[in-house]
Amino acid sequence: MPELPEVEVVRRGLERWTAGRAIASAEVLHPRAVRRHEAGPADFAGRLAGRTVLTPRRRGKYMWLPLRADDGAAGGSADGEPGEALLAHLGMSGQLLVGEPDREREKHLRVRVEFGDGGHDLRFVDQRTFGHLMVADLVPDAVGGPDGPGLVPEPIAHIAADPLEKGFDPDAFYGALRRRKTGIKRALLDQSLISGVGNIYADEALWRARLHWARPTETMSRAEAARVLAAAQDVMGAALAVGGTSFDSLYVNVNGESGYFERSLDAYGRRDEPCRRCGTPIRRDEFMNRSSYSCPTCQPRPRRARY
Repeated sequence: MPELPEVEVVRRGLERWTAGRAIASAEVLHPRAVRRHEAGPADFAGRLAGRTVLTPRRRGKYMWLPLRADDGAAGGSADGEPGEALLAHLGMSGQLLVGEPDREREKHLRVRVEFGDGGHDLRFVDQRTFGHLMVADLVPDAVGGPDGPGLVPEPIAHIAADPLEKGFDPDAFYGALRRRKTGIKRALLDQSLISGVGNIYADEALWRARLHWARPTETMSRAEAARVLAAAQDVMGAALAVGGTSFDSLYVNVNGESGYFERSLDAYGRRDEPCRRCGTPIRRDEFMNRSSYSCPTCQPRPRRARY
C-alpha cells in the first residue's frame, strides 16, 4: 500500500496539473470507487461539476483537493473559501493519473474528471478497487500548525498529524507512546498516534534507530523516541526525493512513473541478506498477518517484548 512518501509524490503532481482549474464534469465508471460517498455516484459527480480545484493537500496516506464554488453555492462560502474537498485514498493499487483527454481508457479506469479548459484530464485507476474517492465537508483542523488551524475533510479529522507536517508535536508523540503500552512498530502503524507510516517505512525507521519492532513503548526514553521520529522523517524524506517505493507497476506518480527507493531499502524485504551495518543476515518475523524485517545484531529482541 502506498505510504506517506508515495502519496506526497502524487499530491505534488496534482498540484502542478489541477490547482486553479475548473471542473467541467465527472464520470463514475465503477460505483465501488465512490462507495464512501453515501449519496451515490450521481451526487458525487454533481458536486464536482463547476468547482475550482485549489492547492491539493495531504495528511498521512490521504490527500484531498479543496473545492471552491465561486458563486458561493454549496461547497464554498460567499467569499470563495472552500467548504468541501475531493478526498482520495489510494488503497492497495489506486492511481491518480493526468494526461491528454483523448488518450485510450485504462482497463481499470474507475472515475474520470474533465476540466473546463479542455486540457489534461484526471483519472482514478484502481485494479483491486480498495481505494476510494468521495466529496467531503471541510472542518477545522484540531492539529493546527504554526499558521493556526486549517481545514481538513471531516472523515479524517480524527487522524493524527504525520511526521512531515509542521503541526506535528514531538512531545505529544512521546507522551502518547509512553501511555500506549504496546510494541513500537504497532505504535508507528497506529494512525491515531502518527499518520502516514506503514509497514515499509516502520521497518526502515526502526533499523535506522537500532530498535527492535517489539520494544515496549512504555520503556522507551525520550531520546529513543526522538531517534525513532528522526529516523522516520529521514527515511521518508529520502524516499520522497526519489519518487517513493515501487515494488510493482501498481504504484506510479501522476505521469505513470515508478519510484526508485526500493533500491535503497536497508531492512524491508531483505530477508537473509547481510545487514548493511554489521553483515548479520536480516531476519523476517511474522507480524500482524504481515512481515517485520530487522537485524538480530543491531536490533536485539528485548527481554520484555510486546507483539
